[in-house]
Amino acid sequence: MAGVKQARDGAVGILTLDEPASLNAMTPDLLGALAAAVAEMTTDEDVRALILTGAGRGFCSGQNLKASEALGEDIAAGVMRFYWPAFKALRECRVPVVVAVNGVAAGGGFSLAMAGDIIVAARSASFIQVFSRIALVPDLGSTWLLPRLVGRQRALELMLLNEPLTAERAHEIGLVRQVVDDAKLMDEALGLARRLAEGPTRALVATRALIEESEHATYEAQFRREIELQATIRKSADAIEGRNAFIEKRKAMFTGR
Repeated sequence: MAGVKQARDGAVGILTLDEPASLNAMTPDLLGALAAAVAEMTTDEDVRALILTGAGRGFCSGQNLKASEALGEDIAAGVMRFYWPAFKALRECRVPVVVAVNGVAAGGGFSLAMAGDIIVAARSASFIQVFSRIALVPDLGSTWLLPRLVGRQRALELMLLNEPLTAERAHEIGLVRQVVDDAKLMDEALGLARRLAEGPTRALVATRALIEESEHATYEAQFRREIELQATIRKSADAIEGRNAFIEKRKAMFTGR
């Protein structure tokens, strides 16, 4: 598929943004290919975790300005038509998504990295919002995602000052799970994705949904919502296996069902 390479490692699907000459800058074609690749990969029920990374020296350098005309005169409509499906596909993916950031994640590329569930960064990785440097506001979900990951004050600092965030600093403030040597990035991402792929997929994804719902719910409403969802999840094959394994004092063998 043009713009996105697909690969498999057992139960882990690997999606690679593949426009290295532009540091994987966003275009309607690239984001369309990403949305389609997520859908295609997760149609296979044997796929139980995804990795998203970038080819070459960078993860994603943000919007490709040369392709901005393809969005049309109504920018909002164009972005929602061409870009939103990829972000939605990652955010609502039926399996956990690990993002392996190699090199720069700038502007919309920063937003794309945050659309996954857990970020692993190469030591060479850097994150920068960029927007106010060119008199724009953050977009592609940054103002929703970043404060929830690092808090309001740090989000504003990153957005207003546009100071590049090193991988180590990103780890310190809780944006990324871990920082590894560049040569070990995919090994670490695969190790994490394999762990997730061995887990109770439905319960993991339902947990993600509960976290997102909690942002807009009262304590009491969320308390009830957790139990309502629990009543459904506890009937799944994995939940039954988990209880049996606990009683039998053995390791659970989850199937994602």
